[in-house]
Amino acid sequence: MFDFITVARTYAKAAFDFSIKHQAVKSWQNMLVFAVKVARNEYIAELFSRSLAPEIISEIFITICDNELDEFARNFIRIMAENGRLQILPEILEQFIQLRALLESTIEIEVFSARVLNDTQRKKISTAIKKKLKLLHKIKLNCKIDKSIIAGVIIRTNDIVIDGSVRSHIRRLSGILQS
Repeated sequence: MFDFITVARTYAKAAFDFSIKHQAVKSWQNMLVFAVKVARNEYIAELFSRSLAPEIISEIFITICDNELDEFARNFIRIMAENGRLQILPEILEQFIQLRALLESTIEIEVFSARVLNDTQRKKISTAIKKKLKLLHKIKLNCKIDKSIIAGVIIRTNDIVIDGSVRSHIRRLSGILQS
């Protein structure tokens, strides 16, 4: 017997990646919600247990879904039917929703600088943080002024601190010269 969650995660990830590529995350989630409602119908659930050809099961399923599924979602259903996986649609939806929540979540990052940062500087900082920390999340910068920094920035999120301030460079240099 296969592990439902692992298999569902694979299908959900494929659907999610496709939906991101085609900028259709919301519509894919809506299609999956509808498909799950159909899959949970007692007559359809019984259909999954019969020894019907996958093509017949998928075409019945797609016919019931009618215009609620686009061409790509219909192909997704066909592939799932061929592999005997239509019964795990609820788990696929759950995994898809988790991936979407992860994508749409926001991480707050504190940025301390000696003076106000302009939009270009903020954008560069956001891009650099996403790249360095390998984040999928949206970033919200909470910029604060700390004149003791002299120049540069200090970036703080959770337990990570990136100190690129002139003040810290002077301290390090001072420590080296004193030793």
